[in-house]
Amino acid sequence: MRRFRLAGVCAVAASAVLAAGCSQVSVEQLPLPGGASLGSHPYTVHVQLQNALNLVPQAAVRVNDVPVGRVKKISLPDNAWYADATVLINGDVRLPANATANLEQSSLLGEKYIKISAPTSDASTARLANGATIPLSRTTRNADTEEVFGALSMLLSGGGLPQIRTITRELNRTLNGREPQVRSSLEQLNKLTTTLNTNRQSIVDALDGLNRLSSTVAARRGQVDTVLTDLSPGLKVLSDQRGQLVQMLQKLDDLSKVATGVLNKSRDNTVADLNSLDVVVQKLADSGRDLPKSLQILFTYPFTDEAMKAVKGDYLNGYMTVIAAPGNDCVIPPVQETDQKKNAPRLRALAENSPPAGPLPTPCPANTSSPSSKPTSSPTTTPQQPVGPTTPAGGSGGSGGTDPNRPALPLPTLGGN
Repeated sequence: MRRFRLAGVCAVAASAVLAAGCSQVSVEQLPLPGGASLGSHPYTVHVQLQNALNLVPQAAVRVNDVPVGRVKKISLPDNAWYADATVLINGDVRLPANATANLEQSSLLGEKYIKISAPTSDASTARLANGATIPLSRTTRNADTEEVFGALSMLLSGGGLPQIRTITRELNRTLNGREPQVRSSLEQLNKLTTTLNTNRQSIVDALDGLNRLSSTVAARRGQVDTVLTDLSPGLKVLSDQRGQLVQMLQKLDDLSKVATGVLNKSRDNTVADLNSLDVVVQKLADSGRDLPKSLQILFTYPFTDEAMKAVKGDYLNGYMTVIAAPGNDCVIPPVQETDQKKNAPRLRALAENSPPAGPLPTPCPANTSSPSSKPTSSPTTTPQQPVGPTTPAGGSGGSGGTDPNRPALPLPTLGGN
Protein backbone atom coordinates (compact mmCIF):
# COMPACT_ATOMS: atom_id res chain seq x y z
CA MET A 1 0.00 0.00 0.00
CA ARG A 2 2.82 2.38 0.72
CA ARG A 3 4.29 1.83 -2.74
CA PHE A 4 0.98 2.74 -4.41
CA ARG A 5 0.58 5.85 -2.26
CA LEU A 6 4.11 6.90 -3.02
CA ALA A 7 3.52 6.41 -6.72
CA GLY A 8 0.38 8.53 -6.53
CA VAL A 9 2.16 11.30 -4.66
CA CYS A 10 4.94 11.25 -7.21
CA ALA A 11 2.47 11.46 -10.07
CA VAL A 12 0.71 14.44 -8.54
CA ALA A 13 4.04 16.12 -7.88
CA ALA A 14 5.14 15.51 -11.45
CA SER A 15 1.92 16.98 -12.73
CA ALA A 16 2.36 20.05 -10.58
CA VAL A 17 5.94 20.47 -11.77
CA LEU A 18 4.89 20.19 -15.38
CA ALA A 19 2.08 22.69 -14.81
CA ALA A 20 4.51 25.12 -13.16
CA GLY A 21 7.16 24.67 -15.86
CA CYS A 22 4.77 25.24 -18.79
CA SER A 23 2.62 28.34 -18.42
CA GLN A 24 0.37 27.50 -21.46
CA VAL A 25 -0.95 24.19 -20.10
CA SER A 26 -3.55 24.17 -17.28
CA VAL A 27 -4.86 21.39 -15.13
CA GLU A 28 -8.30 21.60 -16.80
CA GLN A 29 -6.75 20.76 -20.17
CA LEU A 30 -5.21 17.53 -18.92
CA PRO A 31 -7.30 14.44 -19.82
CA LEU A 32 -8.89 12.63 -16.92
CA PRO A 33 -7.80 9.06 -16.32
CA GLY A 34 -10.23 6.52 -17.75
CA GLY A 35 -11.67 8.98 -20.28
CA ALA A 36 -12.78 8.19 -23.82
CA SER A 37 -10.23 7.56 -26.52
CA LEU A 38 -10.46 10.21 -29.26
CA GLY A 39 -8.35 8.30 -31.77
CA SER A 40 -6.03 9.84 -34.30
CA HIS A 41 -8.56 12.03 -36.13
CA PRO A 42 -11.28 13.41 -33.81
CA TYR A 43 -13.73 16.02 -35.08
CA THR A 44 -15.26 19.05 -33.35
CA VAL A 45 -18.97 19.71 -32.73
CA HIS A 46 -20.57 22.76 -31.11
CA VAL A 47 -23.51 22.08 -28.76
CA GLN A 48 -25.76 25.01 -27.78
CA LEU A 49 -27.21 24.63 -24.25
CA GLN A 50 -29.83 26.79 -22.58
CA ASN A 51 -28.31 26.03 -19.17
CA ALA A 52 -24.83 24.51 -18.69
CA LEU A 53 -24.90 24.43 -14.87
CA ASN A 54 -22.21 22.11 -13.33
CA LEU A 55 -20.90 21.18 -16.79
CA VAL A 56 -17.11 21.50 -16.79
CA PRO A 57 -14.40 20.95 -19.39
CA GLN A 58 -13.15 17.38 -19.80
CA ALA A 59 -16.70 16.13 -19.04
CA ALA A 60 -17.68 13.01 -20.95
CA VAL A 61 -19.62 12.89 -24.21
CA ARG A 62 -21.59 9.66 -24.56
CA VAL A 63 -23.54 7.88 -27.26
CA ASN A 64 -25.80 5.08 -25.99
CA ASP A 65 -24.03 5.40 -22.56
CA VAL A 66 -20.65 4.73 -24.19
CA PRO A 67 -17.97 7.46 -23.88
CA VAL A 68 -16.99 8.65 -27.36
CA GLY A 69 -15.53 12.10 -26.60
CA ARG A 70 -15.11 14.91 -24.12
CA VAL A 71 -15.97 18.55 -23.62
CA LYS A 72 -13.12 20.77 -24.76
CA LYS A 73 -14.42 24.24 -23.89
CA ILE A 74 -17.53 26.03 -22.62
CA SER A 75 -18.00 29.63 -23.71
CA LEU A 76 -20.65 32.35 -23.97
CA PRO A 77 -20.99 33.71 -27.52
CA ASP A 78 -21.22 37.46 -28.05
CA ASN A 79 -24.72 38.93 -27.70
CA ALA A 80 -26.14 35.48 -26.87
CA TRP A 81 -28.06 34.03 -23.91
CA TYR A 82 -26.97 30.42 -24.26
CA ALA A 83 -23.80 28.41 -23.60
CA ASP A 84 -21.69 27.00 -26.43
CA ALA A 85 -19.98 23.72 -25.50
CA THR A 86 -17.19 22.64 -27.86
CA VAL A 87 -16.83 18.84 -27.79
CA LEU A 88 -14.35 16.46 -29.41
CA ILE A 89 -15.72 13.16 -30.74
CA ASN A 90 -13.86 10.12 -31.95
CA GLY A 91 -13.56 10.18 -35.74
CA ASP A 92 -14.75 6.58 -36.06
CA VAL A 93 -18.14 7.43 -34.51
CA ARG A 94 -20.71 8.30 -37.18
CA LEU A 95 -23.61 10.49 -36.10
CA PRO A 96 -26.55 11.78 -38.24
CA ALA A 97 -26.55 15.42 -39.27
CA ASN A 98 -29.75 16.07 -37.29
CA ALA A 99 -28.51 14.46 -34.06
CA THR A 100 -29.86 15.71 -30.70
CA ALA A 101 -28.01 16.48 -27.45
CA ASN A 102 -29.14 16.23 -23.82
CA LEU A 103 -27.36 17.39 -20.67
CA GLU A 104 -27.68 14.56 -18.13
CA GLN A 105 -26.18 13.46 -14.80
CA SER A 106 -24.53 10.09 -14.28
CA SER A 107 -26.02 9.60 -10.77
CA LEU A 108 -27.71 11.51 -7.97
CA LEU A 109 -24.44 13.14 -6.96
CA GLY A 110 -22.48 12.22 -10.09
CA GLU A 111 -20.89 14.32 -12.82
CA LYS A 112 -22.65 16.02 -15.70
CA TYR A 113 -22.15 14.74 -19.25
CA ILE A 114 -23.56 15.38 -22.73
CA LYS A 115 -25.53 12.60 -24.34
CA ILE A 116 -25.74 12.67 -28.16
CA SER A 117 -28.30 10.49 -29.90
CA ALA A 118 -30.09 10.13 -33.22
CA PRO A 119 -33.68 11.45 -33.51
CA THR A 120 -36.44 8.92 -32.90
CA SER A 121 -37.89 9.55 -36.39
CA ASP A 122 -36.68 10.95 -39.70
CA ALA A 123 -32.99 10.42 -39.01
CA SER A 124 -30.82 12.07 -41.64
CA THR A 125 -28.62 9.91 -43.82
CA ALA A 126 -25.94 12.63 -43.91
CA ARG A 127 -23.10 12.50 -41.39
CA LEU A 128 -22.47 15.07 -38.65
CA ALA A 129 -19.51 16.93 -40.12
CA ASN A 130 -16.53 18.56 -38.46
CA GLY A 131 -17.43 21.99 -37.07
CA ALA A 132 -21.21 21.32 -37.19
CA THR A 133 -23.53 22.87 -34.62
CA ILE A 134 -26.38 21.25 -32.70
CA PRO A 135 -28.78 24.21 -32.15
CA LEU A 136 -30.99 24.95 -29.14
CA SER A 137 -34.00 23.44 -30.91
CA ARG A 138 -32.35 20.01 -30.66
CA THR A 139 -30.87 20.24 -27.14
CA THR A 140 -32.52 19.57 -23.75
CA ARG A 141 -31.48 18.93 -20.17
CA ASN A 142 -32.66 16.86 -17.22
CA ALA A 143 -33.77 18.33 -13.92
CA ASP A 144 -30.93 18.92 -11.45
CA THR A 145 -30.82 17.31 -8.05
CA GLU A 146 -31.15 20.71 -6.40
CA GLU A 147 -34.32 21.43 -8.38
CA VAL A 148 -35.87 18.08 -7.38
CA PHE A 149 -35.08 18.60 -3.70
CA GLY A 150 -36.34 22.18 -3.86
CA ALA A 151 -39.70 21.11 -5.31
CA LEU A 152 -39.98 18.28 -2.75
CA SER A 153 -39.17 20.69 0.06
CA MET A 154 -41.87 23.10 -1.12
CA LEU A 155 -44.40 20.27 -1.24
CA LEU A 156 -43.53 18.84 2.19
CA SER A 157 -43.26 22.20 3.92
CA GLY A 158 -46.94 22.99 3.43
CA GLY A 159 -46.91 24.16 -0.15
CA GLY A 160 -49.55 21.75 -1.47
CA LEU A 161 -50.44 19.20 1.19
CA PRO A 162 -53.10 21.31 2.95
CA GLN A 163 -54.83 21.92 -0.37
CA ILE A 164 -54.74 18.20 -1.19
CA ARG A 165 -56.23 17.41 2.24
CA THR A 166 -59.02 19.93 1.69
CA ILE A 167 -59.77 18.55 -1.78
CA THR A 168 -59.87 14.98 -0.46
CA ARG A 169 -62.23 15.92 2.39
CA GLU A 170 -64.61 17.77 0.08
CA LEU A 171 -64.63 14.88 -2.41
CA ASN A 172 -65.55 12.47 0.39
CA ARG A 173 -68.43 14.70 1.45
CA THR A 174 -69.66 15.04 -2.11
CA LEU A 175 -69.50 11.36 -3.07
CA ASN A 176 -70.71 9.91 0.24
CA GLY A 177 -74.16 8.34 -0.30
CA ARG A 178 -74.20 9.13 -4.05
CA GLU A 179 -72.30 6.12 -5.35
CA PRO A 180 -75.04 5.00 -7.85
CA GLN A 181 -75.30 8.46 -9.38
CA VAL A 182 -71.51 8.77 -9.64
CA ARG A 183 -71.28 5.30 -11.18
CA SER A 184 -74.01 6.18 -13.71
CA SER A 185 -72.21 9.43 -14.56
CA LEU A 186 -68.97 7.55 -15.12
CA GLU A 187 -70.77 5.04 -17.37
CA GLN A 188 -72.32 7.85 -19.41
CA LEU A 189 -68.92 9.51 -19.65
CA ASN A 190 -67.48 6.21 -20.85
CA LYS A 191 -70.18 5.95 -23.53
CA LEU A 192 -69.53 9.54 -24.56
CA THR A 193 -65.80 9.01 -24.90
CA THR A 194 -66.39 5.74 -26.79
CA THR A 195 -68.77 7.45 -29.22
CA LEU A 196 -66.34 10.31 -29.74
CA ASN A 197 -63.54 7.84 -30.34
CA THR A 198 -65.68 5.93 -32.87
CA ASN A 199 -66.63 9.10 -34.74
CA ARG A 200 -63.26 10.78 -34.52
CA GLN A 201 -62.82 10.69 -38.31
CA SER A 202 -66.20 12.35 -38.79
CA ILE A 203 -65.25 14.97 -36.20
CA VAL A 204 -61.97 15.59 -38.01
CA ASP A 205 -63.83 15.91 -41.34
CA ALA A 206 -66.30 18.33 -39.76
CA LEU A 207 -63.47 20.44 -38.37
CA ASP A 208 -61.77 20.42 -41.77
CA GLY A 209 -65.02 21.51 -43.41
CA LEU A 210 -65.43 24.25 -40.82
CA ASN A 211 -61.88 25.35 -41.53
CA ARG A 212 -62.59 25.52 -45.27
CA LEU A 213 -65.82 27.42 -44.60
CA SER A 214 -64.05 29.94 -42.40
CA SER A 215 -61.34 30.34 -45.06
CA THR A 216 -64.00 30.95 -47.72
CA VAL A 217 -65.80 33.48 -45.52
CA ALA A 218 -62.50 35.21 -44.75
CA ALA A 219 -61.69 35.36 -48.49
CA ARG A 220 -65.09 36.92 -49.19
CA ARG A 221 -65.10 39.28 -46.26
CA GLY A 222 -65.84 42.25 -48.50
CA GLN A 223 -68.93 40.58 -49.95
CA VAL A 224 -70.14 39.56 -46.48
CA ASP A 225 -69.63 43.15 -45.29
CA THR A 226 -71.66 44.41 -48.26
CA VAL A 227 -74.48 41.93 -47.54
CA LEU A 228 -74.61 42.86 -43.87
CA THR A 229 -74.54 46.55 -44.74
CA ASP A 230 -77.38 46.18 -47.25
CA LEU A 231 -79.32 43.99 -44.81
CA SER A 232 -79.52 46.70 -42.17
CA PRO A 233 -82.18 48.81 -43.99
CA GLY A 234 -84.29 45.70 -44.52
CA LEU A 235 -84.09 44.82 -40.83
CA LYS A 236 -85.09 48.37 -39.99
CA VAL A 237 -88.15 48.09 -42.25
CA LEU A 238 -89.10 44.80 -40.59
CA SER A 239 -88.69 46.41 -37.18
CA ASP A 240 -90.93 49.30 -38.23
CA GLN A 241 -93.58 46.91 -39.59
CA ARG A 242 -93.47 44.52 -36.67
CA GLY A 243 -97.01 45.36 -35.60
CA GLN A 244 -98.36 44.69 -39.09
CA LEU A 245 -96.44 41.40 -39.27
CA VAL A 246 -97.85 40.30 -35.91
CA GLN A 247 -101.36 41.24 -37.09
CA MET A 248 -100.82 39.32 -40.33
CA LEU A 249 -99.74 36.24 -38.40
CA GLN A 250 -102.83 36.53 -36.19
CA LYS A 251 -105.08 36.79 -39.27
CA LEU A 252 -103.27 33.83 -40.75
CA ASP A 253 -103.97 31.88 -37.58
CA ASP A 254 -107.67 32.77 -37.85
CA LEU A 255 -107.64 31.71 -41.51
CA SER A 256 -106.05 28.40 -40.61
CA LYS A 257 -108.76 27.79 -38.00
CA VAL A 258 -111.50 28.52 -40.56
CA ALA A 259 -109.80 26.36 -43.18
CA THR A 260 -109.47 23.53 -40.67
CA GLY A 261 -113.18 23.75 -39.86
CA VAL A 262 -114.13 23.76 -43.55
CA LEU A 263 -111.94 20.76 -44.25
CA ASN A 264 -113.36 18.88 -41.27
CA LYS A 265 -116.94 19.55 -42.40
CA SER A 266 -116.29 18.73 -46.07
CA ARG A 267 -114.11 15.74 -45.39
CA ASP A 268 -116.66 13.15 -46.52
CA ASN A 269 -117.44 15.04 -49.74
CA THR A 270 -113.75 15.53 -50.46
CA VAL A 271 -113.09 11.82 -49.97
CA ALA A 272 -116.03 10.96 -52.25
CA ASP A 273 -114.76 13.36 -54.94
CA LEU A 274 -111.33 11.84 -54.75
CA ASN A 275 -112.79 8.34 -55.04
CA SER A 276 -114.75 9.44 -58.11
CA LEU A 277 -111.67 11.06 -59.57
CA ASP A 278 -109.81 7.82 -59.12
CA VAL A 279 -111.76 6.32 -62.05
CA VAL A 280 -110.77 9.19 -64.37
CA VAL A 281 -107.16 8.97 -63.30
CA GLN A 282 -107.23 5.21 -63.82
CA LYS A 283 -108.56 5.65 -67.36
CA LEU A 284 -105.88 8.23 -68.09
CA ALA A 285 -103.30 5.81 -66.79
CA ASP A 286 -104.74 3.05 -68.98
CA SER A 287 -104.39 5.25 -72.05
CA GLY A 288 -100.66 5.05 -71.53
CA ARG A 289 -98.70 6.57 -74.34
CA ASP A 290 -101.69 7.03 -76.65
CA LEU A 291 -102.78 10.27 -74.98
CA PRO A 292 -99.42 12.08 -75.40
CA LYS A 293 -99.18 10.92 -79.01
CA SER A 294 -102.70 12.16 -79.78
CA LEU A 295 -101.93 15.52 -78.20
CA GLN A 296 -99.04 15.93 -80.62
CA ILE A 297 -101.39 16.50 -83.57
CA LEU A 298 -103.93 18.58 -81.62
CA PHE A 299 -102.65 21.88 -83.00
CA THR A 300 -101.44 20.50 -86.36
CA TYR A 301 -104.51 18.50 -87.44
CA PRO A 302 -104.63 16.74 -89.86
CA PHE A 303 -100.86 16.78 -90.20
CA THR A 304 -98.48 15.38 -87.59
CA ASP A 305 -95.28 17.00 -86.44
CA GLU A 306 -93.27 14.87 -88.84
CA ALA A 307 -95.42 15.96 -91.78
CA MET A 308 -95.05 19.63 -90.88
CA LYS A 309 -91.29 19.30 -91.34
CA ALA A 310 -91.89 19.09 -95.11
CA VAL A 311 -93.70 22.46 -95.18
CA LYS A 312 -91.36 25.14 -96.47
CA GLY A 313 -92.14 28.66 -95.41
CA ASP A 314 -95.74 29.67 -94.71
CA TYR A 315 -97.53 27.70 -97.45
CA LEU A 316 -98.24 24.08 -98.34
CA ASN A 317 -98.42 22.73 -101.91
CA GLY A 318 -101.18 20.28 -102.65
CA TYR A 319 -101.72 18.32 -105.87
CA MET A 320 -105.01 16.68 -106.84
CA THR A 321 -105.82 14.64 -109.96
CA VAL A 322 -109.48 14.24 -110.97
CA ILE A 323 -110.36 11.51 -113.51
CA ALA A 324 -113.84 11.18 -114.95
CA ALA A 325 -115.60 7.87 -114.76
CA PRO A 326 -115.84 5.82 -117.98
CA GLY A 327 -118.71 7.04 -120.19
CA ASN A 328 -118.67 10.53 -118.65
CA ASP A 329 -115.75 12.06 -120.52
CA CYS A 330 -117.85 14.74 -122.18
CA VAL A 331 -117.43 18.44 -121.63
CA ILE A 332 -120.16 20.70 -120.29
CA PRO A 333 -121.05 23.34 -122.88
CA PRO A 334 -119.58 26.72 -122.05
CA VAL A 335 -121.72 29.59 -120.86
CA GLN A 336 -122.73 32.02 -123.52
CA GLU A 337 -120.62 35.11 -123.46
CA THR A 338 -122.30 38.39 -122.75
CA ASP A 339 -121.91 41.49 -124.83
CA GLN A 340 -119.65 43.06 -122.22
CA LYS A 341 -117.25 40.11 -122.36
CA LYS A 342 -117.34 40.09 -126.15
CA ASN A 343 -116.45 43.78 -126.22
CA ALA A 344 -113.54 43.33 -123.81
CA PRO A 345 -110.51 43.83 -126.02
CA ARG A 346 -108.23 41.72 -123.90
CA LEU A 347 -110.54 38.73 -123.75
CA ARG A 348 -111.22 39.01 -127.43
CA ALA A 349 -107.50 39.10 -128.21
CA LEU A 350 -106.93 36.06 -126.04
CA ALA A 351 -109.75 34.19 -127.77
CA GLU A 352 -108.41 35.07 -131.21
CA ASN A 353 -104.76 34.29 -130.37
CA SER A 354 -105.47 31.02 -128.59
CA PRO A 355 -106.30 28.42 -131.20
CA PRO A 356 -107.54 25.10 -129.94
CA ALA A 357 -104.76 22.58 -129.30
CA GLY A 358 -105.70 19.11 -130.50
CA PRO A 359 -109.11 17.63 -131.11
CA LEU A 360 -112.05 19.07 -129.25
CA PRO A 361 -113.79 16.83 -126.73
CA THR A 362 -117.35 15.75 -127.15
CA PRO A 363 -119.78 18.18 -125.49
CA CYS A 364 -122.35 16.91 -123.07
CA PRO A 365 -125.95 16.84 -124.37
CA ALA A 366 -128.07 19.79 -123.44
CA ASN A 367 -130.73 19.48 -120.78
CA THR A 368 -133.92 19.96 -122.71
CA SER A 369 -136.20 19.18 -119.83
CA SER A 370 -135.28 22.30 -117.91
CA PRO A 371 -137.43 25.26 -118.95
CA SER A 372 -134.75 27.69 -117.87
CA SER A 373 -132.07 26.22 -120.05
CA LYS A 374 -131.23 28.04 -123.19
CA PRO A 375 -130.48 26.49 -126.53
CA THR A 376 -126.82 26.09 -127.16
CA SER A 377 -125.02 26.38 -130.38
CA SER A 378 -123.84 23.41 -132.30
CA PRO A 379 -120.33 22.27 -131.66
CA THR A 380 -119.55 22.85 -135.28
CA THR A 381 -120.65 26.51 -135.25
CA THR A 382 -119.59 27.64 -131.76
CA PRO A 383 -115.88 27.98 -131.17
CA GLN A 384 -114.74 25.99 -128.17
CA GLN A 385 -111.94 26.84 -125.79
CA PRO A 386 -109.25 24.20 -125.43
CA VAL A 387 -110.02 21.94 -122.54
CA GLY A 388 -107.66 19.45 -120.99
CA PRO A 389 -108.36 15.86 -120.24
CA THR A 390 -109.57 16.60 -116.71
CA THR A 391 -112.66 18.45 -115.53
CA PRO A 392 -113.30 20.16 -112.24
CA ALA A 393 -115.02 18.14 -109.56
CA GLY A 394 -118.78 18.57 -109.27
CA GLY A 395 -119.10 20.51 -112.55
CA SER A 396 -122.38 19.01 -113.76
CA GLY A 397 -123.55 22.40 -115.10
CA GLY A 398 -127.06 21.81 -113.94
CA SER A 399 -127.56 18.82 -116.24
CA GLY A 400 -127.04 16.16 -113.51
CA GLY A 401 -129.24 13.13 -113.96
CA THR A 402 -132.54 14.92 -114.78
CA ASP A 403 -132.42 14.01 -118.47
CA PRO A 404 -134.32 10.72 -118.95
CA ASN A 405 -132.56 10.13 -122.28
CA ARG A 406 -129.06 9.72 -120.72
CA PRO A 407 -127.75 8.24 -117.48
CA ALA A 408 -126.89 10.44 -114.52
CA LEU A 409 -123.24 11.54 -114.17
CA PRO A 410 -121.65 9.97 -111.11
CA LEU A 411 -119.36 11.98 -108.87
CA PRO A 412 -115.72 11.80 -109.96
CA THR A 413 -113.35 9.83 -107.80
CA LEU A 414 -109.90 10.81 -106.58
CA GLY A 415 -107.11 8.75 -107.97
CA GLY A 416 -103.45 8.39 -106.97
CA ASN A 417 -102.26 8.79 -110.58
